[in-house]
Amino acid sequence: MWKSALALAVAMASFSVFATVDVNQASVADLDGIKGIGPAVSARILDERKRGPFKDWSDLIGRVKGIGSANAARFSSEGMTVNGGPFKPAPGTPSAVPAKRE
Repeated sequence: MWKSALALAVAMASFSVFATVDVNQASVADLDGIKGIGPAVSARILDERKRGPFKDWSDLIGRVKGIGSANAARFSSEGMTVNGGPFKPAPGTPSAVPAKRE
């Protein structure tokens, strides 16, 4: 019984660590919870979102100063989405997130 409860608690905790945050519905706290996004970027995202929802990642990158392909890839790897979709670099563009060294 205890093992089952412990397994459930661990599963729920690991899910909450990597919960997705859609930029079109995220609160300031949601955005600030993404590694690499601080108060200034959150404010710029929310200011631009007042003008209308972001259509896709390229719309977000074009409208929010300080977010380029490299940051978009990083934010996406941390769980941020635009309309439920992860960032996908344009074909032929090298990966913006460097591979981890072991």
